[in-house]
Amino acid sequence: MGRIRQTFIKRTGEELIEKFADKFTSDFEENKKAVEEVAMISTKPLRNRIAGYVTAKVKKMNA
Repeated sequence: MGRIRQTFIKRTGEELIEKFADKFTSDFEENKKAVEEVAMISTKPLRNRIAGYVTAKVKKMNA
């Protein structure tokens, strides 16, 4: 079984996808940079978790 993401990460990821859908791709490294540009995230681990969630959502939407 996988890990369950916190509601804050899901909510933030959903909002970023809504507002900046054209900035995100299915590549995690690009999404890390995009999240850092568009959102004021306080720590790297939090940024990475949000970018990972966004990457997974984009992959599901494109599949």
